[in-house]
Amino acid sequence: MGRELRRLLIAPERMAALADGGGDPRCLVLESQEGHYLERVLRYRPGDRLALIDGGGQLWTAVLEPERQLRLEQAPAAPLVREGPLTPPLELAMGVPRREADLAWRMATELGADRLQPLLAERGVPGERCPLDRWQGIVREATEQCERLWQPRLESPCEAGAWLARPAPGIALLATTRREALPLCSQRLRQLTEGLRDEDLAAGIRLAIGPEGGWSPAEEERAEAAGWRPVSLGGTILRTATAAVGGLALLADWRALRSASCRPPSP
Repeated sequence: MGRELRRLLIAPERMAALADGGGDPRCLVLESQEGHYLERVLRYRPGDRLALIDGGGQLWTAVLEPERQLRLEQAPAAPLVREGPLTPPLELAMGVPRREADLAWRMATELGADRLQPLLAERGVPGERCPLDRWQGIVREATEQCERLWQPRLESPCEAGAWLARPAPGIALLATTRREALPLCSQRLRQLTEGLRDEDLAAGIRLAIGPEGGWSPAEEERAEAAGWRPVSLGGTILRTATAAVGGLALLADWRALRSASCRPPSP
């Protein structure tokens, strides 16, 4: 594609509708906020090129036309790039902090999280402090900015104790503090994944980060009964957002190294 193009995320159902809509399958009419972003923020003019992604692993190139329309350079069913999701999937569950939740979701998206779960913990903030629409916009913008093709799935907030008490599929790590002989997150991850094949890790890796003040004893008890493994993120007490980003960075680095080691050698 030459010089990397700025990206715009279009919902996959809109891309699919182009082929089934009966009109020109390569003509996409922009929504008002999309047109405003291209024309007023990026200063695009008719004739300028950009990339479209659907958040589901596909990318097209397009040209901006008058009247806030895009002309796709590939057919909707034949994207320029089609990429499968990274494996194993990574999930970050976080007790919603009083501040910096926006930053945590943005950085988690940039680091490669595949699923984001806000949790309403006993020592966290009340439910009305969860602006899900704004968080969705932050995740969308971060997906465009960091040039990933898969948009993370941001779930609705759940009560932490009930969510942690569900059976934990895959490998589930509960970050906590002030307990004796806690293994480091990276150490426990290596122990749990040693010798496992990709199919053994299909359910993914989950990391749960507590709110300011930490998990309550009842939350920790319910989590461990459901299969969560307690881990440490180091010898200092971290802010919620710091712990979330630091812990997810460890998981993302582990996944990248595993993928590189499993890749067949170049001919």
